[in-house]
Amino acid sequence: MDLVLFDLDNTLLSGDSDHSWAQFLIDTGVLDGPSYAARNDAFFEQYKAGTLDIHAFLEFQLAPLARYPRGRLDGWHAQFMQDRVLPMITPAARKLVLGHLTEGSLCAIVTATNDFVTAPIAREFGITHLVATRAQVRDGAYTGRPEGRPCFREGKLIRVDEWLAGMGRTWKDFARTHFYSDSRNDLPLLERVSHPVVVDGDDTLTAVALERHWPHISLR
Repeated sequence: MDLVLFDLDNTLLSGDSDHSWAQFLIDTGVLDGPSYAARNDAFFEQYKAGTLDIHAFLEFQLAPLARYPRGRLDGWHAQFMQDRVLPMITPAARKLVLGHLTEGSLCAIVTATNDFVTAPIAREFGITHLVATRAQVRDGAYTGRPEGRPCFREGKLIRVDEWLAGMGRTWKDFARTHFYSDSRNDLPLLERVSHPVVVDGDDTLTAVALERHWPHISLR
């Protein structure tokens, strides 16, 4: 059996679900437009530049979840899926995932974006396993804080180790290990697998792929 890991934003999606979720809340009037949009854009640029402070970002990004009841949040998310997420899923991305699932590989989405935003997206792809930054829940409501280690940079590798251990597995159990990603931030996990694949990579990761002769594909 192979282990196949997928980054989500700008990899399986032709866009960023985290940034898009915040923009969706702005566009629907839930969040103040000018000030929130400016901070949202600034964090996104820091992510792309490889300079993001993940803790500062999560404090910003998770705060709205604590302001509203879960039912209202879920309703907004259902509309978000229809309006913003489904248009970001290409036929090529669906075909890639389906191919690995059909082969019987153990597949997971591994993403820095929080699990409130990403769990329905994983289900849309038919992927059971999601390794994501966890949004803390207490008494059925979001607290606006993360739970445990963020699934970001080296944290992705640690969280995958924990996920495998929770199933009684290790990396050695798999004949081949794959990770698909677009981002320089994912180099720790890309360097861990036996078959790294760059997908529509950023400039830094594209240069690394060329230097190391890693496959570089497009799903767009």
